[in-house]
Amino acid sequence: QLQASGGGSVQPGGSLRLSCEVSGLSLRYYAIAWYRQVPGKEREGVACISGASTTDYSDSVKGRFAISRDNAKNMGYLQMNSLKPEDTAVYYCAASALLTTARSGPYDYWGQGTQVTVSS
Repeated sequence: QLQASGGGSVQPGGSLRLSCEVSGLSLRYYAIAWYRQVPGKEREGVACISGASTTDYSDSVKGRFAISRDNAKNMGYLQMNSLKPEDTAVYYCAASALLTTARSGPYDYWGQGTQVTVSS
C-alpha cells in the first residue's frame, strides 16, 4: 500500500527527492513519516508530517531535508539536500491512522525501502 521510490547514488552535497505512493488508503487521514536504516543499526525516524502538515525532523537532517504531502495525489515526499555520506541508508515511508503521530511512531503501514547512497 506504500511504495517508496527515488533513491539512488549521489555525490556529497547532492540532492535526491524520495516519493511515497500510497494506495488503498486516503492519505488525508494519515500522518506520514520517513525512516532510514543502516545495516546493524536501529531504524531511525528522520521526518514526519501530521495531517495538519506540521513537520518534525531529527537533528541529523534538520535544515537539509524537507517532508511534504499531496493529499490529492495520495503522495508523500522527502526532499533531501546537502547530502552527506552518513545519510547513506535504506529509506522507508510509513503511515499512521493517528494524524498527530510523532517521529517515534508507532506507524501502521510501511513501504518497502529505497536505497540512498552518498559517496564520492
